[in-house]
Amino acid sequence: MKGNILVVDDEQVVLTSCERILRPAGYDVDTSPSAVEALRKLENGKGYDLIITDIKMPEMDGIEFMRAVRGKDPDINIVLITGYPSQESIREALALRIVDYLPKPFSPALLTEVTEKAFEFRKKHQKPGVDEYTEEVASKLDGIIANYKGKPGALIPVLQEAQELVGYLPPVVQKHIARGLNVAVSEVHGVVSFYSFFTMKPKGKHNIRVCLGTACYVKRSEEIMAKFKDRLQIDIGEVTKDKKYSLESVRCLGACGLAPVVVVDKDTYGSINPVKALDILQEYE
Repeated sequence: MKGNILVVDDEQVVLTSCERILRPAGYDVDTSPSAVEALRKLENGKGYDLIITDIKMPEMDGIEFMRAVRGKDPDINIVLITGYPSQESIREALALRIVDYLPKPFSPALLTEVTEKAFEFRKKHQKPGVDEYTEEVASKLDGIIANYKGKPGALIPVLQEAQELVGYLPPVVQKHIARGLNVAVSEVHGVVSFYSFFTMKPKGKHNIRVCLGTACYVKRSEEIMAKFKDRLQIDIGEVTKDKKYSLESVRCLGACGLAPVVVVDKDTYGSINPVKALDILQEYE
């Protein structure tokens, strides 16, 4: 088994979907329809590698549940399921060090992607990072951190300037920022994962983002992604050998009315025909 997952949601359809999608992928999936019951399962001693929890539930909401989980296991990875969260609830969730989130409803592809990323994050932070970066880059990062340290909301502008400096936000950079701002690495990772304008992998000269959120997914955006992967001979998160193109998936680009949506650099293409999706590349040859 790849790992043990506890899914907590008061909607049976969500629990069933997670079991149906994640078990064939090799995960041991346990479910609970309430946060109170889930806490009892945690107390019984079964070790979980990941908790996927709804933010709104009867008896105990997701934020309260996550606080209780953190009291029992400060290091367990948590993914939040949310429909239309308030900024306050997201801030609280990030403060509780979620590693990612799932919009509701979510597609099978997105659930699998988020789960894989959560487990990859766990592997990376179980041992020291092996990424290398120069002393010059480290010094400049220290300067960026010093400009914002102690100011409210410092993390996001630090991450923005760090990404401009390095080009992306690999684990070694996230750890550097976490140490400098005296925050948990998982909090930094949660912010980087939540906002689509941050990236944890290098980008090509032209960065292609394909939306796999629900509105785009039902209009065949997965086919569009497959066409780009086949033409460019790269997978999601990779860069072509000539460094010309990089390919990313995102869960929402804020243009659901134009679904399916593809963004290349700062150019947005809406209502893409999956059959003619590759025509976009002609503009960047």
